[in-house]
Amino acid sequence: MPRGRLRDEGARNRTRRLLTDAPAGIEAAAPSYDALAQAKQLLRTVRAGALATVTAQHAPFASLVNVATAPDGGPILLMSRLAAHTRHLEADPRLSLLLAQGGEGDPLAHPRLTLTGFAERADNPIRRAELKARFLARHPKSALYADFADFSFWRVTIDHAHLNGGFGRAGSFDAALILTSLEGAEALVAAEAQALAHLNAEHKDALALYAGACSAKSEGEWRASGIDPDGLDLVSGDETVRIAFPGPVRTLEALRRVLAELANEAQQNAAPHDQEA
Repeated sequence: MPRGRLRDEGARNRTRRLLTDAPAGIEAAAPSYDALAQAKQLLRTVRAGALATVTAQHAPFASLVNVATAPDGGPILLMSRLAAHTRHLEADPRLSLLLAQGGEGDPLAHPRLTLTGFAERADNPIRRAELKARFLARHPKSALYADFADFSFWRVTIDHAHLNGGFGRAGSFDAALILTSLEGAEALVAAEAQALAHLNAEHKDALALYAGACSAKSEGEWRASGIDPDGLDLVSGDETVRIAFPGPVRTLEALRRVLAELANEAQQNAAPHDQEA
């Protein structure tokens, strides 16, 4: 076998080991199961998570926080200094964040993602404004208190992510795998607010089509809350949907093209159901 092919096969084997930590003798998942895609979907759609911090006595401490994401997928938290977990992070920035999808039946049958890393408060006004815009797009009711003196925005740097997708489905990922590369997408990120405003004002029907094509959650008034090279985030009340792009989108022109293609595809898929109805 050529040396290059051996190197490629070795890389694939390392990737397979990286994507599972299931016990020996148990398959991590069916071959069609995409653990990385599931992990990215949880990262972008779960609105609240269990935050674990370290107390001054070096004991673990768990609480509940709302979560949004930066364009690259890094979690954003809005926390009050009156909360114990905020004071813990000021003294020791290490944390773990559990994002669970939830649902009917056995809670352990549903996928969840555990992140480990550290948090840093956004003290720079420009950085704070960036995190604030992203967070409030996902959690608009937080605008009521986001500017209170004791509240601050924090950005989580992910070191590692562990997925439990249900029995026999697991994955472990370094940050580089689960996060979204923003290289070459600077203009797209800079124009996000403008693009979101345009979608929400002019293309509400298309947003509903996207939501219906990706889930059973087509009813309701959907709005776009985030755009990044990997996908489009939608919210309707407490519901969220992640529209994953077929490939990286790094320019506004590419964004227009892929959104038009997705809308056409959604319309075509919806047509047979409309005829049956």
